[in-house]
Amino acid sequence: MFSGKLFTAPIVLLVGLLAACSTPATPTPAQPVLMRIGVLPITDVVPFYIAQQQGYFLKQGVAVELVPAASAAERDQMMATGQIDGQLNDLVSTVLFNAQTSKIKIVRIARIAFKNAPEYWILTSKDSPIKTAADLKGKEIAISQNSVIEYVTQRLLESEGLTAADIKTTNVPAIPTRLQLLTQNQVAAATLPDPLASLAILQGARIVVDDSKHTQYSMSVISFRNEALAQRAADIKRFLTAYDQAINDIRTKPDQFRNVLIEQGRVPDQLKDNYQFPPFPDPGLPTKEQWEDVVKWAMQKQLIKSAVTYESSVDTGFVK
Repeated sequence: MFSGKLFTAPIVLLVGLLAACSTPATPTPAQPVLMRIGVLPITDVVPFYIAQQQGYFLKQGVAVELVPAASAAERDQMMATGQIDGQLNDLVSTVLFNAQTSKIKIVRIARIAFKNAPEYWILTSKDSPIKTAADLKGKEIAISQNSVIEYVTQRLLESEGLTAADIKTTNVPAIPTRLQLLTQNQVAAATLPDPLASLAILQGARIVVDDSKHTQYSMSVISFRNEALAQRAADIKRFLTAYDQAINDIRTKPDQFRNVLIEQGRVPDQLKDNYQFPPFPDPGLPTKEQWEDVVKWAMQKQLIKSAVTYESSVDTGFVK
């Protein structure tokens, strides 16, 4: 009564389903675990953005999110609460962060001052009678207190013959405000980083001293939380490989990435046509002598109660 043809389609379908179930599924490539990096609106972070835009991080198998921070204080808060894995910071902030116990470690230098390329300038206004560091004795200098800016200011002026007692400072954390006070002659001098230092000089400010003469005091660094270093050392190495690819791009074809420099380095409109990339150093680490000088300064300022060791704050395993 019933033709066998009526059962053909269901049987074929069933066989197909059984075959599909027996065939192993093609494995999906594991997605890289996100690495979050805190960045400030300064020139030093531009290689991070180039590496991200060129896809170098992903090519290394690392997914990176660059997390902007408006200030060092905001960045440090994100690091303290585990919202970021790594950051661009400096020796002073690392010392202060590790004052009680080791929480972060430096894995390499990001920026340093060169003989022909300063990182920080102590400037006076164009109408100021101040000519030399000696003229700043007892005069008010705008800085960011308890920071690398204050450290560099003191060390540069001491190198020029002043004593700690000769140096008078006022706390102005915001860099644009520091520039404004300088141009309005409301402070005798101000310590500024680029690019606002270059803007001030373009507008007539005069250089009292900069760190191209005393390069040992200035640097920014890349650091990571100890937990990230313990759990993701291989990822951090790949992250740094991508970072170095971006440094090579800056050295070999800077014009191709000027738009990144202008945008992420917060270069003012007045400088856009002429502002150039600063030199970035080869992979390296701060020396023990540089570290211990910052620790000594922090103790003299009573910012820390006991010495923070080099070994607790610098990881030597990421730079050959």
